Amino acid sequence: MKVAEKDVLYVAALANLELSQDERQSMLRDLNAILNYVDLLNQLDTAGVTPTLQVAEPIGTEQNHQAVQMREDELYGLRPSLSQDTALANAPASHRSFFLVPQVIERS
Repeated sequence: MKVAEKDVLYVAALANLELSQDERQSMLRDLNAILNYVDLLNQLDTAGVTPTLQVAEPIGTEQNHQAVQMREDELYGLRPSLSQDTALANAPASHRSFFLVPQVIERS
């Protein structure tokens, strides 16, 4: 096994999840099954396989039953946006250059 129960407990604590013993065991099996499958995939000879650039069919092909709408690429910074001062002026609370938000997760 690559993932031990202590790893499941650690990740659950990071996600603030309370897992029962059955859920921990199920998660342990699932995570190890995923990692075993990745190991299996890593053993495949992909030397002659062309890398996939896009998984969706281009718009207008007969195989594509639901057209995929893709936006045009835009360079960062060319669209107008709010200045930091304007954005923070609308915040109920701020500190320096950050929005202050109430804590929503409490650890027990």
